[in-house]
Amino acid sequence: MAQPGDDDETDDAGEAAQLFRAAVRGVKPLARGEHAPRRPKPRAAAHFTRADRAAVLRESLAAEPHDPSLAGGEELVFQRPGVQPAVVRRLRRGEYRIEREIDLHGLTVAEAKQALRHFLIEALERHVRCVRIVHGKGLRSGHRGPVLKAAVSAVLRRSGAVLAYVSARPADGGTGAVYVLLA
Repeated sequence: MAQPGDDDETDDAGEAAQLFRAAVRGVKPLARGEHAPRRPKPRAAAHFTRADRAAVLRESLAAEPHDPSLAGGEELVFQRPGVQPAVVRRLRRGEYRIEREIDLHGLTVAEAKQALRHFLIEALERHVRCVRIVHGKGLRSGHRGPVLKAAVSAVLRRSGAVLAYVSARPADGGTGAVYVLLA
């Protein structure tokens, strides 16, 4: 039984076939075994190795130079130009009220950097003036020295919002923590 519109579909199919034949009229089929010329395959490249090398290079260029004072458990002291020495003295004495604190013990360097960045962003959003960051003394880091301490110092130096930081008083963690004054 014919359905309405069946003739329209057959006419469209026939018209499409005629258009196709007209489009390929002058085309000659390839003989068996005859192929289009092949382009040489591109040389294989180890993308992950290249990416890894680039990441190491970027990190080494962006990293702060090794600070020998970190190896001996020395105190950290940093101040931006324009910050008065009296402000750093007050910070060292613990005269600023600690409004927030983060403890990075047990984290990897990557985890600690990420946690520290998020902590600083949140502190700035809440207009916090002074924070304490506990990074530990690196006693279990072996010959590498205090790894988290160096990472924290590098992140803080790169952050434009950090006006100054110093190692904490012995009662607050000593050389295993820093007081940070934010803009």
